[in-house]
Amino acid sequence: MIEAFHSPASAAPIGNHTMPMEKFQLVADRAAKISGIRLLLPAPVTREDLLRVHSEDYIHAIETGNPRPLAESQKFPWSPQLYPSVLLTNGAVLAAARSALAHGIAAAVASGFHHASSQHGEGYCTFNGLVITLENLRSAGAIRTGAVLDLDLHYGNGTASLLHHRPWARALSIYGNDYCNNLSYRDISTLHHTDGPNHYSVPLPAKTDGPQLLELLQQNLPRLLHPTPPDILLYQAGADPLRDDPYSPLDLGAADLEARDRLVFEFARRHSIPVAWTLAGGYTRPVKKVVDVHLGTFRAALATHGS
Repeated sequence: MIEAFHSPASAAPIGNHTMPMEKFQLVADRAAKISGIRLLLPAPVTREDLLRVHSEDYIHAIETGNPRPLAESQKFPWSPQLYPSVLLTNGAVLAAARSALAHGIAAAVASGFHHASSQHGEGYCTFNGLVITLENLRSAGAIRTGAVLDLDLHYGNGTASLLHHRPWARALSIYGNDYCNNLSYRDISTLHHTDGPNHYSVPLPAKTDGPQLLELLQQNLPRLLHPTPPDILLYQAGADPLRDDPYSPLDLGAADLEARDRLVFEFARRHSIPVAWTLAGGYTRPVKKVVDVHLGTFRAALATHGS
């Protein structure tokens, strides 16, 4: 049985927005009907959890709305519901990671918020649930090392910045859109990252198709194993690489993304690495196409870890 964590209260009201907030409940409702999936409510993360990763000033801005530019740096309109909602979003990632440590695999029906950095948010990302989760687990003695595999369409710049000074963790971002200074760059040839000793990036050329993506994954996933396999892998399973996505320059269908997910889960199982995944991005309309991609990740998980 694979546990998946979701709270309806994690979706703050943001009006008619590019980010389809309704997708999380739609995925949760359909996942709950899949044999082998158990849907559970997460607890919110604590302020102590946030302070291990984010500044007091930034946390205060998200909680109170002041100063407003900082409170809306993630490109969401601020409301009093924002702070409690993102505590639950991050709580889903933490709960999924704890479940993965116990059972091998689990899901957060939530975002990982990979663009958020210490001092501010970016790109629809408020508090970086990926790094918050790793820090919580490490402070509790549950892990010594951790890794993030980011297969969202956009480069995980916030995660890279936060892990730069955390040598016990590592990140690999394989992306089709660059992301820097709160802007997305569709043409990956216009901007290049300086990788560090524990954060790596692999840009995907325009028109990358399924076989090319799988080949690049097979070539680069072993980077997460050195110097030793991580105690846990957090996986950003983005739906926005889909060819129909308005931001995607890639030639990837839903079946290609499900094959991607299966390869990742097979890699984790082969190396005995617990893996927790998040839904990450997805902006295709109608939203059903995004939901279908995310449900493909559940199918891939059941195919590799369902027994």
